[in-house]
Amino acid sequence: MTHLFDRRAVLAGAAALAACAPRKGATVLRMGTYKGGAQVLLAAAGLADTPYRIAYSEFAGGNLIAEAIIAGALDAGSMSEIPPIFVAGSADRLKLVAVQKGDVNAQVVLVPRDSPLRAVPDLKGKRIGYVKSTTSHYILLRLLKELGLGMGDIQPIALSPQDGLAAFGRGALDAWIIYGAQGGMARARLGARVLTTGLGRLSGNYVHAASPAALDDYARRGALVDYLKRLQKAYAWADARPEAWADAQSKATGVAREIYLQQHHERSAATHIEPVDSAAIASQQQVADTFLVAGLLPSRPDVKPLWSIRLNPELPG
Repeated sequence: MTHLFDRRAVLAGAAALAACAPRKGATVLRMGTYKGGAQVLLAAAGLADTPYRIAYSEFAGGNLIAEAIIAGALDAGSMSEIPPIFVAGSADRLKLVAVQKGDVNAQVVLVPRDSPLRAVPDLKGKRIGYVKSTTSHYILLRLLKELGLGMGDIQPIALSPQDGLAAFGRGALDAWIIYGAQGGMARARLGARVLTTGLGRLSGNYVHAASPAALDDYARRGALVDYLKRLQKAYAWADARPEAWADAQSKATGVAREIYLQQHHERSAATHIEPVDSAAIASQQQVADTFLVAGLLPSRPDVKPLWSIRLNPELPG
């Protein structure tokens, strides 16, 4: 059974979830995911029949998954490389154990169909929507750096993806930096144009995080390794069968299959899972330093303690 949590539910229910012990002798892997996430992909690829039980909980964002792992409510979950930056001081309760390389072209800067904006420099002084502390936020910072501008040179408007879609639809934004299905819906329903993408601005690194307690438990660690291997196979299946993948995604989310097919055809790279390496750590540190320079962190975080190579020998290379 899948549950949907918001921030209040994460914090209020963490203790209760952590206290839910599995049946004696059974292994339960408590996974944080998203609507239309890994659970849908594994099922569509025929890889959901695991020798352990996966208890999926759906979250609205990777920052909430990170918080839930730190609170002891989850064993593992995935996110972009950005949320852990803001909890780097909790490295004793959250470890990054695998890198998921993926597409960055679904991360877009959109403008209305009839907008006079035609190039990145046209963003100066404009109302720009973004999602705080996410890849969307990071793209905004990179764009401003490219232009030699700061936040004071635009009208930044932090919004959730859902609120951003509504604001963009009613003309309250001149540009919107967004990712995934919401961007696709804005293009399909509203005729939004892509001004630019995350290509060359994002690393394409996403991460799989786990609690140290799960890593220290032989059964749960083994289940997590098996889960990641299955996920790797599932991504290969989806890449080879985009129509079937789009059908499964559409059925799970209610988003038109054509939007998922468009994402597949426009993707900058196929998705695959890799062991932790120094390049991934350096990439995350660079991102952290960008947020620091923008005044969004109180001090420079050292991201290296967040990372663990414990699963490296067992992960696909």
